[in-house]
Amino acid sequence: MTRIYSLAYLGAHRCTPAEAMGVAAAEGYQHVGLRLWPNAPGAAQQFLLGRPEAMRETLAAQRDTGVGVFDLEIIRIDEGFDPHAWDALYDAGAALHARAILVAGDDRNEARLTDSYARLCEVMAPFGLTADLEFMPWTGVPDAKSAMRVVSGAGQPANAGILVDALHFGRSHTTLDDIRAIPRALLHYAQICDAQAGTHFSTEEMIHTARCERLLPGEGSIDLHGLFAALPADLPISVEVIHVEREKTTGVREWAGMCLAASRPFVEPRA
Repeated sequence: MTRIYSLAYLGAHRCTPAEAMGVAAAEGYQHVGLRLWPNAPGAAQQFLLGRPEAMRETLAAQRDTGVGVFDLEIIRIDEGFDPHAWDALYDAGAALHARAILVAGDDRNEARLTDSYARLCEVMAPFGLTADLEFMPWTGVPDAKSAMRVVSGAGQPANAGILVDALHFGRSHTTLDDIRAIPRALLHYAQICDAQAGTHFSTEEMIHTARCERLLPGEGSIDLHGLFAALPADLPISVEVIHVEREKTTGVREWAGMCLAASRPFVEPRA
């Protein structure tokens, strides 16, 4: 069985969307992930929304390389959530034939978050996009069980999803049994990287690792073999490794190739 690999935004954060597609094609990825909406006001992103020339360039690169867009980032559900605030992102997803949008749950009122997530799925459905809720230990959806509660409470819409990031699995109170309990229909892709595992890290430390200092698979202590054995064997893999300091002396293509090579042993069947 051949795995599908996507070069996540964080693995190619130095690239424009078109450049990321070229890197992905050269290094053996079939898809890319794009961050077209910043994860915080003023934070890094790829600029495509509202820029017709950049969209034309990206679509041309997609045709030339054959590299698809797997997921787009990022929608954050907060207390004042309005699903139509991201209408431009849905339009871009449809134009790029993307499969998913990554969703973060920032509202700690779970009932309200669940209602907001249900409305998001409803608004996104006509665009052919799944709403993949990523559990992160410092958010209102800190682990796999809480993600399941939200999605189940929302009525498990047809385009609902739960995104498993190896980093957040390793730093939350999520067990392998919790991963196995996620219905296959809710799993559209998973993210791989490594780090030191544990639940003792501060919020600031967890965010720093997630955004700036992930390790190559095999360099940390997260149970990657156990995690990817618990996930479906045909699940597409988003390779999401960023290490700002190491990347200063490593080219984008070299880094993307290193990340993919380090990921394969944990997700491909052993001979």
